[in-house]
Amino acid sequence: MHRILITNDDGITADGLIRLAAAAKEFGEVFVVAPDSQRSAASHSISLHSHIDIYPHDFPVSGVRAFSCSGTPADCVRVGCLSIMPEKPDTVLSGINYGYNVASDLQYSATAGAAFEAAFQGCRAIAFSEDAVPCHETADRYLREILAELLTLPPLAGQIRNVNFPGCPLSECRGILRDRAVSPGMFYRDTYRQIAELEHGGVRLTVNGQYNEDAEEGSDFRAVCDRYVSVGTVNNIGYPVL
Repeated sequence: MHRILITNDDGITADGLIRLAAAAKEFGEVFVVAPDSQRSAASHSISLHSHIDIYPHDFPVSGVRAFSCSGTPADCVRVGCLSIMPEKPDTVLSGINYGYNVASDLQYSATAGAAFEAAFQGCRAIAFSEDAVPCHETADRYLREILAELLTLPPLAGQIRNVNFPGCPLSECRGILRDRAVSPGMFYRDTYRQIAELEHGGVRLTVNGQYNEDAEEGSDFRAVCDRYVSVGTVNNIGYPVL
């Protein structure tokens, strides 16, 4: 019986979080500690100079104890592991994120950041993401199968398992590709464009991203572009190798 903590960066009412908790409940005792609102792109940031508010949350999956948190996803993991759960979890699941977390986007991802915090706490850490589309057929088909597989693997110091589901109908999914390397590429090649001039010589900018699918064979990026489920291991940059 696993002790499982679940968080995300889309907020405690997010559909992906609810679906993940419902699946994880089949494998053990589940607690949810998730942000009270959207926290995407917060990476691994934590709250050091402000307080964190925690409230019980009426969660729609029976048997799951849930709490909303005013902090970041990494705060949620720390609070869950160190304060809320009666015993430290053996597994932390982060997601299911609305939008892929592959390639260089991983460095900004609070879904991945929360999972890395779990790894630092000595827990098995798994991040889940899917394409930002309404179709969840592939994720719902493979989620329990992948959980059953990854929950048997030992925790990895400073490393996480990272799973991405393509947003295609199940009939178009080509299966699972494991051991995917992290691509150095990116879905959106960003520039900034000026949208206004401000007083005192200031300017207002907004991100202008150009969609791209140029991805290396064998990578997480290539897998989801080709409509495979991508499973891989991600190392935290700077973590000491012993």
